[in-house]
Amino acid sequence: MSANNTKLGIVYHKDYLIHTQGHHPERKERLEHITSALENRGISEKLTMIDPVPASVDDIALVHDSGYIKTIEEACNSGQRNLDMDTYIVPESYRVALLSAGGVLTGLRGVMGIGPDIVFALNRPPGHHAERSRAMGFCLFNNIAIAAEVAKRDYGLKRIAVVDWDVHHGNGTQHAFEDDPEVLFISTHQSPAYPGTGHLKEVGRGTGEGLTVNIPMPPGSGDIEYGLIFDQVIIPVLDQFQPELLLISSGHDAYRHDPLAGMSLTHQGFYDMADKLRQAAEKHCQGRVLLCLEGGYHLEGQAGAVIQVLNAMGNFGLPVTERSPDLDPTRHAQARLEEVLQVQRKYWSL
Repeated sequence: MSANNTKLGIVYHKDYLIHTQGHHPERKERLEHITSALENRGISEKLTMIDPVPASVDDIALVHDSGYIKTIEEACNSGQRNLDMDTYIVPESYRVALLSAGGVLTGLRGVMGIGPDIVFALNRPPGHHAERSRAMGFCLFNNIAIAAEVAKRDYGLKRIAVVDWDVHHGNGTQHAFEDDPEVLFISTHQSPAYPGTGHLKEVGRGTGEGLTVNIPMPPGSGDIEYGLIFDQVIIPVLDQFQPELLLISSGHDAYRHDPLAGMSLTHQGFYDMADKLRQAAEKHCQGRVLLCLEGGYHLEGQAGAVIQVLNAMGNFGLPVTERSPDLDPTRHAQARLEEVLQVQRKYWSL
């Protein structure tokens, strides 16, 4: 993939393919399909390619207990194959996990410095399920939470917004910041679904009360339902919070054919969400957006979704050929929207 001086950067490293088990849904082919699609659609030449630098243990320790970090390292060195029934490791996983978190931090330094305004870290293993002292949901270290903490530490930011549109609730990210007045966490996720967290009444606590915005959505929700949520909740909340930096946990498992979920988003839906967030970033934080890869297990579907996220973020004008029919939102989705509004109106003008 070639590099040039555009406003949109991609972080990628071939070592992200080393952490893999062939039978597992979170495997190297996820990235291989994305990079092939970038080449085939001619998007690579529009991007600035960025090599990641591994995160330091001190960076990881901003979010994770030092004992947990050591446990992951020792488990990988010992040849252990699983941390729980969902989350595997291989001998190189600790090193790759440092590189995965480091890829997001490298992107952050670009966005906050003289690099591209928008960076998408095509990193793995993913991170948003990882708790302070527990690996889960295919995740070892919470990449986006670490980036938020480094943004506060190194750049003095006081208003950071994290939008997580992965189909599964980002429990680890929520728990890292639910009492933090400097980080707004917004999550759209299928409910009921793994990991069972993200109830709409989970709104943060202490000085962080009101800065956790959970939007559990009924199975089958698609472009229309997500559009309503963005227009009536997410964008108005961002407008009032006025973030200095926008971070996106970009999971693509809400795609309509994903084998691990039951949502109905098309590539048009992903384009629309990314386009709305790009405009919000231009309005509030000088266009600074950092995205990192989370879930997404339909290989072709995820690759197409990433293409459309990049299309929207880079304002490339590529055609979007896959879209849902113009239907009214489902009765269940409308009812859930009203419930979310009722809870969040205590904290935001909606």
